[in-house]
Parts: sequence; C-alpha cells; structure tokens
Amino acid sequence: MYANDKTKQLMEIFVLVFSFILLVGIRVPIAWSIGIASLLTLLFNIDSVAAFSVISQRVLTGLDSFSLLAIPFFILAGHIMNSGGIASRLVAFAKSIVGALPGGLAHVNIVAAMMFGAIAGSAGAAAAAIGSFMSKRMEKEGYSKEYGVAVNVTSATTGLLIPPSNIFIIYSLASGGVSIGALFLAGYIPGILTGLILMIIALVWAKRKGFPTGKRSSVSHIFKSFIDAMPSLMLLFIIIGGIVAGIFTATEASSVAVIYCLVLAFLYKELNMKKLKGVLIESAQTISLVMLLIGMSIAMSWVMSYENIPQEVTSVLLSFSDNPLIVLILINLILLFIGIFMDMTPAVLIFTPIFLPIAAEIGIDPVHFGVIMILNLCIGLCTPPVGAVLFIGVGVANTSIQKVVKPLLPFFFGMLIALVLVIAFPILSLWLPKLFGF
Repeated sequence: MYANDKTKQLMEIFVLVFSFILLVGIRVPIAWSIGIASLLTLLFNIDSVAAFSVISQRVLTGLDSFSLLAIPFFILAGHIMNSGGIASRLVAFAKSIVGALPGGLAHVNIVAAMMFGAIAGSAGAAAAAIGSFMSKRMEKEGYSKEYGVAVNVTSATTGLLIPPSNIFIIYSLASGGVSIGALFLAGYIPGILTGLILMIIALVWAKRKGFPTGKRSSVSHIFKSFIDAMPSLMLLFIIIGGIVAGIFTATEASSVAVIYCLVLAFLYKELNMKKLKGVLIESAQTISLVMLLIGMSIAMSWVMSYENIPQEVTSVLLSFSDNPLIVLILINLILLFIGIFMDMTPAVLIFTPIFLPIAAEIGIDPVHFGVIMILNLCIGLCTPPVGAVLFIGVGVANTSIQKVVKPLLPFFFGMLIALVLVIAFPILSLWLPKLFGF
C-alpha cells in the first residue's frame, strides 16, 4: 500500500513538473502554464468537475488578501513616476554626485536605477525609465550600447531589495505572514551593497577600457540637483517611516504613494488629465497580468501542499547533509537554476512554501531567508532565456541579447558576490529590523 502511495506521489510530481516545463516550452503564457499544470496534477486525486472548482476557488481566495492590495497601488505609483518627470530629476542628482568618477555615466545609471527602482518598487520600471533616458547618452559619450544595457539591467534589480518592494509583499504572503516592515528594513543594506559592488566593477571596467570621466560638479550644483530630486526621494521616508512608526500598514502606504506621486507629477507639469488616462490604462493592464500570475501561483502552491511535495523535497535535501551551510548552498543553486527559467513572482510564491521550512529547520531566520531568496532570483531577471528585466533593457536600447551577454558577465558575478556576502553575514539583513524592534 505504502509503495503504491509513494509511486502515485512520484507520478504526481512528474506530471506537475513535466507538464509545466512542456507548456512553457511551447510558449503558453506562464500564468496559464502554472494553472494547467496544477489542474492536471489535481486530476490524479479528484474528478474533473471538482478539480476545476478547487483551482478556481484557490485562485480567488488566494487573491482575497488585504496585504496584496498594496501591489496594484505600488504598480500604479510606479507608472505615474515613469510619466511624471521623476526619472530625469533622479538622473540629474545621480550625475552631480558620481558623474566625475571614471566611467561616470555608468555610475550615474547605477545610482539613478537604485533610487528610481526603490521609489517605484519595480526593476522593470527602473530598467525602462532609466534605460530610455541613459542609453543614447552613454552611447554618445563612447560607451558601447551593450555595456550600457548590462549596467542598466543589473542595477535595476537593486530596487527589488531597497524598499518599498512588491516582491517582499509577495514573499510575506507566501511565507505565511513574515512582517512586511521587517522585510522592507532588511532589504536596505543588501540592496545598497549590491549597488556598490556593481559600481566597483564599473570603475575597474572603465579604467581598463579608458571610458571618459565627467566633470566634477560644484557644491552649489549638487545642492540644486538634490533640492530638485528631494520631493521624489521624500517618498521613501514617508512610506518606510510611516510603516516603521506604525502610522499605516504597507497597503495603506501604497495608496499614500499613489496620491503623493500624482501631486508631484502635476506639480512638475509633466502629467495632465489626458496623459493620466493612458497611465491608468497601462497600469490596469500590468496589474491584471501580475494578479493573474499571483492567483495561479497560489493555486499551484496549494496543490503542492496537498500532494505533500514540500515535505518530500525537505526530506530529500536534508538527506544529502545535516550541515546548514551545505543545505543552504543546495537551496541557492536550485534557486539560481529556477531563476533562469521562471519569473520572480511565481518563483517566490511556489518555492517559498517548499524552501522556507527547510531554512527554518536549519536555523535560518525567515526575514534573512527572504532577502537571500529575492537577491538570488534578481540574478535570474538578468539572465536569458526568461530574464524579464534583460528583455526590457535590450528592447529600450534596441540591441540583441547575444551581444549583451559578454559585458553582462562581470556584473553577473558581482551580484553573485553580493549574494555570497548576504548568505555569509546574516547581520547585513537582520541589523536594521532588530534596531527598529522587528
């Protein structure tokens, strides 16, 4: 009996994995691939009518979450920022403080992407906004188009670590309620550290290739550009300060962000009612795609839990070694592989319930593991064939992925170095949350 049950479970795992890979391979959209693979697996245990009903219910109940309301609002805020003149002011401020370094425009791109990505909470928004602004400028000053893309796409991912970040909200949901405030604070130092490592690589590359150095800005120019950018930067202090002080929740903070960005965009006179209509339509399209993906991923997570897949994976991984470091390395290698082929949102929703119990078993703090997981999957956003941010960067610069791979490699390894440091030194993630009492 036991052997039959075991065989059946292995068949269910095979059907789930094989059908998902097959559907993605024949270019079925990722959300539908997840939903269909979950349905096929569930059909092993219940009849078709019940299986359809269960999947539908899980999608709807999974989306019925107050915390998830933050995501549509933050997406809308990001689209308003993209159209409201915020990116140009952040680029000007970044240029005033780092433009004089060797390879100055690369540093400008990195710092601006860190600031904009953090404010918008989206790597894709940062890659599109900063990339479209910096691509031609860098090319004009002697940088190759492909090098500009490599800098842009890797630095854009730092905004997923520096709060407010939609993906931390999704991790909180998938983990069963890890504090969003703690996750937001935990992302600051790893996000800034990743940006600094990318800047060091850009500095070394610039000296080797003889890239131009910009003019040093005067104190008055730095001050003026800071004043211009300060209203945009204030959004970070309002959101994080409000959450940490207990003034509002992450969901309430997201609606505050929308109102603040709207006021700012109209004050800058770069957004009007006609343009706002287009922004709302574009935001609605993005939100619908993201929420469908989240709903389907939650359904798959439930199916895997129903089939006891997380427990099976846990026992298999812990059978390799009881050394926490070895287990953590194995988890990260699996996540790096997953990140190459799967977008970040479904990866977090599907694999957090699998790997978080293993991390807890070996004594890893859930907040620390969340930062490790997000940073790991950020690397996947920059790698073909499913690197969403890479595709955006390549599209904005009008080049090809094949040409970008070579200049991308040093920055890719820089992100791996940042990941190793965050794994090795938990204090990088946990110091700020503990400082603020989380």
